Amino acid sequence: MQYQKFFNTTHTDSIGNHPLYFHSFFEGDLFFEDPQSKFPAVEEPKIKKGGTPTKRECLRDRIFQDISSKNLPGKEHLERYLRHKFRHNCKPNTIRSAYSSIVLICEFLKENNKNSLEQLTRSDLEMFVEQEQDRGLKPGTMRTRLGSLYAFLRFLVDDELLDPKLLKRKIHIKKPERLPKSMSLEDETKLLSVVKNVMSRAIILMLLRTGMRIGELLNTTMKDIDLQEQMITIYESEKTGSGRVVYFSNDAAKALFAWLRQRDPKKEKLFYSRNRGTICYSAVRSRFNKCLKKAGFTDKGYSLHCLRHTFATRLLNAGMHLECLQVLLGHSNIEHTRRYANLSDKRREAQYFSAMAIIEGGQKR
Repeated sequence: MQYQKFFNTTHTDSIGNHPLYFHSFFEGDLFFEDPQSKFPAVEEPKIKKGGTPTKRECLRDRIFQDISSKNLPGKEHLERYLRHKFRHNCKPNTIRSAYSSIVLICEFLKENNKNSLEQLTRSDLEMFVEQEQDRGLKPGTMRTRLGSLYAFLRFLVDDELLDPKLLKRKIHIKKPERLPKSMSLEDETKLLSVVKNVMSRAIILMLLRTGMRIGELLNTTMKDIDLQEQMITIYESEKTGSGRVVYFSNDAAKALFAWLRQRDPKKEKLFYSRNRGTICYSAVRSRFNKCLKKAGFTDKGYSLHCLRHTFATRLLNAGMHLECLQVLLGHSNIEHTRRYANLSDKRREAQYFSAMAIIEGGQKR
């Protein structure tokens, strides 16, 4: 039977040439451009003349001010490289990661009485890796840090400032291939039963039913949501830079509408904090941890990202194809999606117990 949407029973009205949709559940409450609506349209943000600096411009200024205040070997090369990254429109997180990694290696060289990047050797890189590992850095973080460093070294080698031999026989950190952690169905049901706060319930169910990354959900604006189609358009993911469309289920739609009845219609973002136009990750994590505590799950190691893992596991168990799930999750590589098949494969499980039943039956004879 085809999935029946929460908004399937509608009738239309119109203002001008724009059709407006209603649903009987809300007794004709109009969401769009109706003066009597509880959900008036979001106002266009007013842009001040002269322009307000963007987040990207603020990040750039902050980084270059920080570089100028430091006494680092080769800081002129660092500044040149970061300008190169900004020109190539790299993601802010990529630039932050590159900056912090390169500053660490520069500080390491300074501590070892080397005053220029041209003095860097493979032995220095090995000692730096060992130092970071001694500090307790996780293998995944160390791999990311090394990737940022080697990209910087490649930039300097191309400018003939470093010996190309530095890029031969790169240092590789083996990363454990851990399975993603998801919630059991029983734990999911119990968690949802204790979430009474309207905004918290909407956030948790939207993460659980869309598979969105937390940053993607917190950046969602009212204009990104199609309530009629139960669909959210992610125009550009902060992590991958690519866009996609995700969908939300009936229980998530019901929680979302409960939140829309309460939210301030003048706010641009779907979710926001009391005194700001946005809500930060730490505030949402705090809300989620309170819900986990109420449900008695503080010792189970659940995180907000577990909701995304749970979404993927549920869909695979329901028979969704891996390629379709890859698109919904926004994975550029299907091998990332395949991890969920390793986590939960009902067909493999059924075949195992079927085979074991035959084996055990033979032993009884």
